[in-house]
Formats: sequence, structure tokens, C-alpha cells
Amino acid sequence: AVKVALAGAKKAGAETQLIDLRDYDLVFCDGETPDEDLPAGVHRLRADVAAAHGIILGTPEYHGGYSGVLKNALDLLGFRQVGGKVIGLVAVAGGALGGSYPLSALRAVCRSLHGWAIPEQVAIPNASEKFAADGTPTDENTARRLGEMGRQVARFSYLHASQTAREFLAAWETAMENPGGE
Repeated sequence: AVKVALAGAKKAGAETQLIDLRDYDLVFCDGETPDEDLPAGVHRLRADVAAAHGIILGTPEYHGGYSGVLKNALDLLGFRQVGGKVIGLVAVAGGALGGSYPLSALRAVCRSLHGWAIPEQVAIPNASEKFAADGTPTDENTARRLGEMGRQVARFSYLHASQTAREFLAAWETAMENPGGE
């Protein structure tokens, strides 16, 4: 599902990178280990996420929540890596009602890390019926929704980082409080 969303972002002109947490030497976040004692994989994850303008987080649903591995990775990150980033959310589930609970929880985590989760999110219930064994979507609606979410992350990330948007925000912040009022 994340690969399909990344393809949508790429189609919108974004440079993409799939971060597979299995490729990083992540330790359990205990809140006590000094940064200099963390393994190189943690520092590499932080650098990879910090370099991104937008992020797409994907997770399977486990017992109404998101992956513990993802939670641990997010705990190892902070404002410097996630703050101000545009974030898209994707969840897959085995059941007919799955996916929405982990998305709500991830939305709260994004806020806590000062990230901007876009309104469009994709929950995919009965995911095994919507993807082939190689990960290709077999459901046209699912593929369309994932691609559109990826495109939105790319577009909002571009807008958020563009100088034109910064000029608009500067003008907004200095504008009269109520220009049409008395």
C-alpha cells in the first residue's frame, strides 16, 4: 500500500524513498539511552526522515492499533525530524472494519511531533482481497485512493516548502486582523 502511495507521489513529481524499518538497526526506545550510544541505524533513520519534505506512514492494524515497530521508530524520532512535515497515513487490516483505529492514533502522534497529517487518509479493510501476492493492487478504487493520497502529500509538501507559500504566510501574519470589519 505504501509503495502504491509513493508511486502517486512520484507521479506528482516528488523524489521518493521507501523506508523499511527492517533495514535499520533500531533499539527499543527506553528514553534513557544517550543519543551518542544509539546504534548507527537510529541516526540513519533520523537523517533519512529529516531530509524528507513529506512522509507517508503505513502500518498494518494489530488489535485495533498500529505496529509496535512503527511506534518504537516514531519514539526514536522527534520534532527535528518530523516537525513541520506533511504526512499521509495508510493502514491495512485483515478484517472488514479494520484500519481506522490505527489512523486515528497515528494522527495524534503526528500532531504530537508537530507534523501536518493531511485530511485524506487511506484505511484498507480486507487487504488480502485487495492486493495480489506481489503487492500489486487488484482493487481499482484502492489503487486510486492510495495514489491520490500520495499525490496530495507531494503537492502539499511542495507548497509548504515553496517560497511563494512563505511570502503568502508572511503577508497573512502581518495583515489587518479583520480587513472587512469596522
